[in-house]
Amino acid sequence: MSGHSKWHSIKHKKAATDAKKGKIFTKHAKLVAIAARGGGDPDENPALRLAIDNARAENMPRENIERAIKKGTGEAKGAAVMEEIFYEGFGPGGAALYIETLTDNRNRTLTNVKHVFTKNGGNFGSAGTVGYLFKKKGVMNIKISEAGKSVDDIELAAIDAGAEDVISDGETMTIYTEPTAVMKAKAALEASGVKVSSASQTYVPQTSVQISDAEVAKQLLKLIELIEEDEDVSEVFSNFDIAEEILDKLGD
Repeated sequence: MSGHSKWHSIKHKKAATDAKKGKIFTKHAKLVAIAARGGGDPDENPALRLAIDNARAENMPRENIERAIKKGTGEAKGAAVMEEIFYEGFGPGGAALYIETLTDNRNRTLTNVKHVFTKNGGNFGSAGTVGYLFKKKGVMNIKISEAGKSVDDIELAAIDAGAEDVISDGETMTIYTEPTAVMKAKAALEASGVKVSSASQTYVPQTSVQISDAEVAKQLLKLIELIEEDEDVSEVFSNFDIAEEILDKLGD
């Protein structure tokens, strides 16, 4: 999500809370199941390999992963069919919100997401409302203190691995690639001795909306938090850019 390093730290804290709630395992199980629809062998299905690696990085038990694969391939009897559906709209301040959901009941998910929008200062939109503002990319995150290499060495290795962009905030490095190249780039980085914390596919905003009012920023972040609390919501992508001093106050 667009924003400064303070927002990333807020997201990390929220991720820890999600892990305690068990939502993180639910999310990864759905991602593995959807990827497994393209084949249950991770050696032949790069999307499944990526989903499994990310699930393992979150310490998801092996049996949970195997069960999710069977659901995706149809081996598990009575398994519900999972769908990846995007919903779109605007939050306070005009920030675009592109919402990725993983669901077995699109009517339930649509109703829940739309309700959160209408009750919390957002404007729910139809398909195509904001999707064109985002571009799909591969993304890797590296914790500099755990990477095993200097920032300069990591950046050079990332460029050699096919990175399109490298961003550092002093604590973490975010590396962007073409969406289908992220696993190959991850393998190249790890082969060079760099520890990669996570790798996935994301949606990067092509334009940004400046949020300079603290109250508007508070309302926007609250809306996003409420949307993310829905069990069917996998990720919320946005194009907001909130000033560091405002995020500092909100994060205290």
